[in-house]
Amino acid sequence: MFVIELTYKAPLAEIDRHMAAHVKFLKKYYASGHFLVSGRKIPRDGGIILSVGTSREEMQQIIAEDPFHSRGLADFRIIEFRASQRADDIQKRIAGG
Repeated sequence: MFVIELTYKAPLAEIDRHMAAHVKFLKKYYASGHFLVSGRKIPRDGGIILSVGTSREEMQQIIAEDPFHSRGLADFRIIEFRASQRADDIQKRIAGG
């Protein structure tokens, strides 16, 4: 599994101009089964994507497609980890209930 951390390098107005393209990118990789959960960091200086994949190289190739990456709007950090435990009610917890 991978945690992908985005840190914005551009003003939020510039980020927002490219948000629709970024969301389209996210939807592509949710549909492919790679992305599990994502969202904005608080404070809003970037975002987090929890992903599955076969290798760090695969994650780098996927990230290269993100408009935030190709336009130089954000730095990306890939953290690989092996999930060894999970909450039985993970879906409920993610939903905030």
